[in-house]
Amino acid sequence: MSGFLGSTVGKKYLMGITGLIWAGFVLAHMAGNLLIFVSHDAYNAYGHAITSGNIIYVAETVLVLALIVHVYTAFSLTAANRASKGSKYAVAASGKKKATLASRTMAIQGSLILVFVILHLITFKYGAHYETTVNGVVMRDLARLMEEVFQSPGYVAWYVVALIILGYHLSHGVGSTFQSLGLMEGTYRNTWKKLSYAYAFVVALGFIAQPLYLFLIAH
Repeated sequence: MSGFLGSTVGKKYLMGITGLIWAGFVLAHMAGNLLIFVSHDAYNAYGHAITSGNIIYVAETVLVLALIVHVYTAFSLTAANRASKGSKYAVAASGKKKATLASRTMAIQGSLILVFVILHLITFKYGAHYETTVNGVVMRDLARLMEEVFQSPGYVAWYVVALIILGYHLSHGVGSTFQSLGLMEGTYRNTWKKLSYAYAFVVALGFIAQPLYLFLIAH
């Protein structure tokens, strides 16, 4: 990368925009998954609709590219930040300048989330293939697979912990993106901050509700 995109500000914009792409996908994915509360047929029809056309390949390409750019810029900015600081300051920053726990652990959070995404794909996208028929159309029975997977206490526990980490990551990441785009200034600062927290809470709660429902109630 060179020019503006290779600068610190440019990388922050890239990381923010790619992060927003994934934030939008995560919200849409969570909302679609809530159809499991409606019925198995509704959930399977939704899954079939988003995977049966060519649009899925375009969406996956965009998401993969966004993830690569996001991870690259995140590590690049972290390395540059550490290099500029050199050794630790003799006097630790305090007050508003003091880095929050969320900001200090973003790389760790991101790494754990990446592991979760990979395992999630292995489990669901490339997992056991069952078939069902909905309105005369033969399709993959993802609802059955989800029920089976979420009968494992260990997997449910891991899923819940991973989604809590994701929510924590999003609450800081989305807010940081708003800040990079100049939206966290002036009278709207608290509003955007509250929106980022609310978004992260809704996403995490929506995803966590699914395994808990299937593990504790539906089986």
